[in-house]
Amino acid sequence: MTVEHLSETRFSDLNLIEPLEKGLSEAGFEYCTPIQAESLPPLLKGLDTAGQAQTGTGKTIAFLIATIQWLVTQPASEKRKKSQPRALIVAPTRELAIQIHKEAMMLLKHTDLAAGLAYGGANYDAQRQQIQAGVDILIGTPGRLIDFFKQHIYDLKALQAVVLDEADRMFDLGFIKDIRFLFRRMPPPEERLSMLFSATLSMRVTELAYEHMNNPQQVTIESKSVTAENVIERVYYTANDEKIPLLLGVLKQAQPLRTIIFINTKRTAETIAAYLEGNGFNAGLLSGDIPQKKRQRLLEQFQQGELPILVATDVAARGLHIPKVSHVINYDLPQNAEDYVHRIGRTARAGASGEAISFACEDYAFYLPEIEEYIGHQIQSEAVSSELLFDPAPPAKRARPKPHRPQRRNSGQSQRRSSHSRRTSTKR
Repeated sequence: MTVEHLSETRFSDLNLIEPLEKGLSEAGFEYCTPIQAESLPPLLKGLDTAGQAQTGTGKTIAFLIATIQWLVTQPASEKRKKSQPRALIVAPTRELAIQIHKEAMMLLKHTDLAAGLAYGGANYDAQRQQIQAGVDILIGTPGRLIDFFKQHIYDLKALQAVVLDEADRMFDLGFIKDIRFLFRRMPPPEERLSMLFSATLSMRVTELAYEHMNNPQQVTIESKSVTAENVIERVYYTANDEKIPLLLGVLKQAQPLRTIIFINTKRTAETIAAYLEGNGFNAGLLSGDIPQKKRQRLLEQFQQGELPILVATDVAARGLHIPKVSHVINYDLPQNAEDYVHRIGRTARAGASGEAISFACEDYAFYLPEIEEYIGHQIQSEAVSSELLFDPAPPAKRARPKPHRPQRRNSGQSQRRSSHSRRTSTKR
């Protein structure tokens, strides 16, 4: 790993509070990345900021530092209730919300601030009880945040800071109405510190910033290329029936340390995971059908190096920081050029290097020109040689994951109704 991705600004130059400096030091942070060096000075002065930088450049640490410093130096209102968080951080996906919370806990270690987490798919009652007990920083996804808000578990009347992370992804996933719902229930922009961070500041994201922020400072970190500079990109033009043999051949040839294989559909992801298992590769499957607890466990195993290969839909393409990912393979080319950038951004993070290999097959090859136009360069093509095509063994039989259904909160009442129905049926 190199340090070329860092700026010359030290965190110790920013006049941070002692608990933050201590937490950063213990985590091994000394120098700021460019987005941190440019966005933190206005944020620490209390100026709203909209920041744009490539994925993997430290945006999360930037807004967490600003949020914690602001809450410690700006006392809460004496009228604040424990059900009123002082800061709200909104993320588009569960995995990203969990990761932000993890990094927040690292920086909050030496402060008196408490952080709570709200996301769908798991821990409903535990999350509700934690928020009711009182948190200073509430981190979550739009759906679960609004669910708790409408149940009056918390309100936003005492909010002092708000962060919108991966704002462009909020639009892509259709969350923008939910975001505006939350913004309209906060104190006015001039009474809070507002932060918006994204890999792209499109016109619609900029419009959102100026609609709900107080004259935000725009910080843009330009890079030489849209994609990370240390990524080696390659593309194979392949027939559909060659994709699995080619995938197995690439994996056997490269012997990657840690690989994410991106698939466009859940059904294809299940097929690929079965073929990998049937051919001696230890791989995990990450898609929307996988229960949240299992998804978290798979991510932890992958992050710790216990699982070398992760087969994933785009649920893993945004914001997640997984160290030492050596290869990203686009088994299916994404249908959106921005998604290509975010996918391959899972490797070559924080100055490291990596490889991004894409398959341009009969179904998805026509997306390649749009991707190359967006990234501003042509991806180097490689020949599909007979030596590279591996004769696959049959796929392993895998139990298809059952769609996750949230647990009913009135389960006791449902059981009573069920028992009554059975008794009635018996009498008949």
